[in-house]
Amino acid sequence: METARPTFIAIDGRSGSGKSTFATDLAQQLAATATVAVLRLEDLYHGWHGLKRACELYAQLLPALANAEPVTYPTWDWDADAVGAPRVFTPAHFVIIEGVGALNDQASELIDFGIWLEAPESFRRDRALARDGETYTPFWSTWAGQEQQYLASNSPQQNAALIMETAQTPDLLSTLQAASRFLPATIQSLGFLAAPAGPVPLLRQSYQAPADAAALFDALTARFPYAALLESTSQHLQDPLGRNRYSLLAFSTATQPPLLTADANGTSVQLPGARVNLGHSFFDSLAGLWPPRNPMETQYPLPSWVGYLGYELKREVGAASLRAEIAPGRHRPDAQFFAPDTIVVIDHQLSQMHLHSINKPDAQTTILLGNPPQHRASAHLPVPDFHCADSAAGYQEKIRRAQHEIYEGNTYEVCLTTELTAHAEEFDPFEAYCRMRLSSPAPFAHYLRLADLQVASISPERFLALSKDGQLRAEPIKGTRPRGIDEETDLALKHDLATHPKDRAENIMIVDLLRNDLSHHAVPGSVRVTRLCSVESYATVHQMVSTIDATLQSPAHAADALREAFPPGSMTGAPKLSTMNILDELEDQRARGLYSGAVGYLGADGAADFSVVIRTLICDKLPDQSWRLSLGLGGAITADSIPEDEWDEVITKSRGVLQALGTTFPAATAR
Repeated sequence: METARPTFIAIDGRSGSGKSTFATDLAQQLAATATVAVLRLEDLYHGWHGLKRACELYAQLLPALANAEPVTYPTWDWDADAVGAPRVFTPAHFVIIEGVGALNDQASELIDFGIWLEAPESFRRDRALARDGETYTPFWSTWAGQEQQYLASNSPQQNAALIMETAQTPDLLSTLQAASRFLPATIQSLGFLAAPAGPVPLLRQSYQAPADAAALFDALTARFPYAALLESTSQHLQDPLGRNRYSLLAFSTATQPPLLTADANGTSVQLPGARVNLGHSFFDSLAGLWPPRNPMETQYPLPSWVGYLGYELKREVGAASLRAEIAPGRHRPDAQFFAPDTIVVIDHQLSQMHLHSINKPDAQTTILLGNPPQHRASAHLPVPDFHCADSAAGYQEKIRRAQHEIYEGNTYEVCLTTELTAHAEEFDPFEAYCRMRLSSPAPFAHYLRLADLQVASISPERFLALSKDGQLRAEPIKGTRPRGIDEETDLALKHDLATHPKDRAENIMIVDLLRNDLSHHAVPGSVRVTRLCSVESYATVHQMVSTIDATLQSPAHAADALREAFPPGSMTGAPKLSTMNILDELEDQRARGLYSGAVGYLGADGAADFSVVIRTLICDKLPDQSWRLSLGLGGAITADSIPEDEWDEVITKSRGVLQALGTTFPAATAR
C-alpha cells in the first residue's frame, strides 16, 4: 500500500526569533491527532560557517522525505568541532522543519505551509544568547553575516504564507489560529488547524432608523481609525431601481482590524502581529477569501470587507503598471479593505436600523442607537487652494491627440482625466463629506476612513453590484449637462442631453463594452440592457445612465467577474486595454490612485456593491500631519468631441465638490 505523502510545515527566521520553541509547541498541539516529526536544521549546520551547505543538504533530503522515506544525514559534533555520527530521520504525517534556511528557494516548492518569524535584532540577540549562553557569543556576528547572505540570495519571507512578529505576539499558536481563516484553502485543507470560525457579526438589536445617518456615524465612530459610511443621500428622489433603500455604517472597534491590501509586493492580510501572504494577484487572492465558504443568510446588505479598488489595479488586466505616490517615496496601496466588527444597517424603506457586532455593544453605543443624534454640529473647514494638473489649452491639446488615436483606429472612445490637488495644514475630511452630501445628494455617496487615508464622495455611479442570488448589475454614466438657472433652462439642458447624438454615442459605446465585460462569467444569454440612455437629475448636473444586468454562472466566479469589469469602462473608454495604454501617455504617466477605481463592500452573504470613484475628494494625511487633497475630473472623448466643450464639462463636474468646500475651479487654468 502506498504511503501518504507527509505534510511539510517549515518555520524559518533569523536566529533568536523563536523558531525552536514555536516548533515544539506546534508539534505538541498536532500530536493530539496525528504523528509528528520535527527536523531541526541546526543538526545539518556543519560548524559556524555551515549555513549554505546545510541549505543544500536539506534541499537534497526533501524529495526522499516527500516519498515518506527515512533519510540519513551527517550531524555535527559542536564540542569536537567536527563531523559527528550519522542520524536517521523518519518522516511522520506532519513534518515540521525548523531553522534558518527552512524556506530557502530550492526547498520551497515542496513546502505545504511556510511560516517566517520576524523580530528586531536586539530581541533576537538577547533571546539567542540567553538560550545558548557564552557558546554563541563569539560567533553571533559570523552567523548573522551568513544569515544576511542567505536573505540576499533567497526569498524566505516571500515563500512564507504567514509572517508573525514574535516580539509583539508571545502566544504564536493563538496568532496562528487567528490568522487561519485568511489562509488559502489549500493550507486550511491540510487539517492541522481548527475550523476557521472568523468573527461573525451577530444581530444584536434593531431600532428605529435615525433622521441623520451621518450624525449617528460621527457619534459612533469618531474615535476609531477604520470606518465607512456607505449611504444613499437621495432617498427623497424617485428610486425605480432600489438604489436608495439602504445605508451602511461599518467600523472596527479594534485599532488594527484585519486589512486586505494589494501593492507592488503582492496581496496580504495584515493582522495584529502577523501578515498572511496571499500571492501576487489581488483578484486571485480575493477569490480565496470571498465569497465566504459558509455565506450568512441575511435579509439586507451585511459587509464582511469594506474598502477600495484603486485604478492602478488595471495592471492585473494587462495594462501598464503605475504606482500612486502621495509623497516622495510613499505610495498608496492599489487596493485596501478592512474587516468591520460592527455594522449598522439602515433600511430607509422600513424605517428600521439593525446592529450587528461580534462584541456586546457598550453602554454608549446602546444609548446612541436608541436615541440617535438628530443632527451634527458643523466644524470649521479651511478653504483649499486647488491647482490643476492641466491648463485649458493643454487639456484641449490632449483631446486632439486622443482624437488622432481614434482616427488611427487605436480606440474609439477615450476617458481623458485631469487632477486638482491642494495642500492643507489642517483639514477635516468628514466635515467636507457632510457638506458635500447636503449640497449634492447622490445614491452612492460614501465616506471611507482607513487610518491616514480618508475618502469623501458624492458619486452618482454604480460600478458593479452582485446580489446574493447571483444577479450582476452595472450602471455606467456617460453624458453630462449642468443644471439650469431656471426651470425652462433646466428642462432645455436635460432635453439636449437626452437627444444629443454625441452623448448617446458615448453612452452606447460603454454599454457595449460592459455587456462584453459581464458576459465572461455570466450565464449564456442572461446579459441584457435594462435601461439605455436614461437621464437622471442631481443637484448640480443631469447625467445619462444605462443599466446592464446579467446572471453570474457560479459564486466561485464572483472575484473573476469583478476583475473582468475592472477598471470601470466609463472611466477608461473602449476598447479598454488599448485605451488605458493611450491614457497613460496622454495623462503624462500620472497615476489616478483611487479616482476612476471603485469603493464599496464585499458581503458576508456573497453579495457586493461598488460605486465608481468620481465626484470624490481623496484626503491623505502626510507624515507632518498636513493633508494632501485631490479631486479627479474627466470626460469621454469621441471623434466628434469639441475640445472647448469637453473642458467646460470638466469644470461642470467639479462644482458639486468644490462648491461644498467653498471654492471654485482654479482661475489660473480655467481659461
